[in-house]
Amino acid sequence: MNNNDEFISIIKERLSEKRFRHSLNVADCARTLAKKYGADEEKAYTAGILHDIMKEETIDIQRKYMAENGESIREIKFPNPLVYHQVSGAAYCRLVLGIDDEDILSAIRYHTTGRRGMALLEKVVYTADFISADRCYPDVDIMRNKAEESLEKAMLYSLRYTISDLSNREKAIHIDTVECYNDILENFKEKDLNI
Repeated sequence: MNNNDEFISIIKERLSEKRFRHSLNVADCARTLAKKYGADEEKAYTAGILHDIMKEETIDIQRKYMAENGESIREIKFPNPLVYHQVSGAAYCRLVLGIDDEDILSAIRYHTTGRRGMALLEKVVYTADFISADRCYPDVDIMRNKAEESLEKAMLYSLRYTISDLSNREKAIHIDTVECYNDILENFKEKDLNI
């Protein structure tokens, strides 16, 4: 059963106009990428709608949902609270919205940091978040072109960008991001593919 109209109404109430529009753009982009690469288009759209559902919530509320979902902040080891929303978002979707589809929950759960061994739907939503129509950071057009070639090429580029940016600003880099980068790089080298 498709609840996307209901989910759109929910995020419209929970998010600023800018974040709401971003979520719709990510959903559209995720559906397009899913179609191109063979992922489930409806799941991609749903995960795109909901990926930032907790982005503007307080850290205390986010921690509450994570704890209720059995997530330990200590075990998650987030060096930057700005990425809590991916874990609290998946928790909120499970606990409040009743979503039990692990593909959707996982795509929300890893849309910011990535992780080693990402599933296709996770890669789709991660990439859509970087290249949605509302994005206008330096190199976004390069990212969009890479996404036309392959999700992995786009992700490798975005991971380099993220790791470099955080490093230059002397910010901690989440271990899942480093592991995601290493995993994709290893896969390219293993298959002797041109990066």
